[in-house]
Amino acid sequence: MLTFKEFLLEDKQGKNLHLEHLEDEIINFGVGGARGAINFLQELRNMLAGTASGGVNMTVKWDGAPAIFAGVDPSDGKFFVAKKSVFNVNPKLYKSNAEIDADVSGGLNSKFKVALKEFSKLGIKNVLQGDLMFTSEDLKKEKIDGETYISFQPNTIVYATLPSSDLGKRISQAKIGVVWHTTYEGDTLQGMKASFGANIKGLNKVNSVWMDDASYKDVSGKATFTKSETEQVTKLLSQTGSIFRRINSSLLDKFIRLQNAMTGNLSGASLKTYNNIKVRQGETIKNVKQHAKGYIDHIEMHFEKLKQKVKTQGAKDKFDRNKKEYIREFTKHLKNLENIILFQNSLVSAKMMIVNKLNEVKQLANTFIKTDKGFKAVNPEGYVAIDKAGNAVKLVDRMEFSYNNFTARKAWDK
Repeated sequence: MLTFKEFLLEDKQGKNLHLEHLEDEIINFGVGGARGAINFLQELRNMLAGTASGGVNMTVKWDGAPAIFAGVDPSDGKFFVAKKSVFNVNPKLYKSNAEIDADVSGGLNSKFKVALKEFSKLGIKNVLQGDLMFTSEDLKKEKIDGETYISFQPNTIVYATLPSSDLGKRISQAKIGVVWHTTYEGDTLQGMKASFGANIKGLNKVNSVWMDDASYKDVSGKATFTKSETEQVTKLLSQTGSIFRRINSSLLDKFIRLQNAMTGNLSGASLKTYNNIKVRQGETIKNVKQHAKGYIDHIEMHFEKLKQKVKTQGAKDKFDRNKKEYIREFTKHLKNLENIILFQNSLVSAKMMIVNKLNEVKQLANTFIKTDKGFKAVNPEGYVAIDKAGNAVKLVDRMEFSYNNFTARKAWDK
């Protein structure tokens, strides 16, 4: 049986460029992904019940943007900052302001220049990946519920803290803020391997840089399951396992191969895209039979949209033939798809018990979203759990954060 580490959605070089939702692991990796997801929730349950045998580290997902890399280029020993292209065969590394000017414009230009100057003071020896949270011009004073806060909004979530707090004082002094979450080590950039988590204790402390390692800090001791809560999660996981055993593994493998064939302009016909429509609408999947059948309708509608974009009859006929073929093949999977959706629903129920318990602990900053009616308090984006072997999984309340992500006013909205 494969280990969960082999199910992680990383690129072929082991770079941490993307993590997917826990409940999608069955779609990504089939039987192995499903087992890994259940096992991870069992370990998290044990952690919150105080019976974990190995230990799981938890980090808070900060809603920062853009992703930023900083460290030393092994080829010449020079310090750099970079975007995600850092691991390309021909990486774009910014070691000078001139290199930033040659590649980046607008607001990002000034942010990367600040990052280059300030992060070079930290004494980073390897390569760190983080989320850029703010530069000094992003900091605002906002009145929320009668209190004046220092706030910054890198993406969807607004982070706010009182100016008189220790955090507020440190942020007020900073020229840039970052949350480091991944460490890369290796003799070459292309050969570097990712490990989730970032140990920033050895970095230089400078007033011009506010930084955090994103670790989950339960200073209040509230994130502990009661006996009743532990029993409830255990029951949900047992139910999830029972549903899992009803899934036809051979059909699941064929379904995944069909999904993987949906690349390019066909990606919009994938099950994940279809499920995200429900998230955007703020709907939970209550009728799995109807939802499974609706996926067939979604495929048909997507092909019709594609057909409308082409002009020649030959191209339209080709879309019709492909549509008919995909619908015929996916219709064979309807019953199994119902069990897959049931499995995901049950897994989400167990996951949300864990996420809600984690949310009971107040983190560093207050979190809000901007709406047309003002500020609305929300939970953090979510969490990443990391076991002692370095395996990681993302835990997000999609019905809150993802819905907010689709509907809230972003940092760039006017």
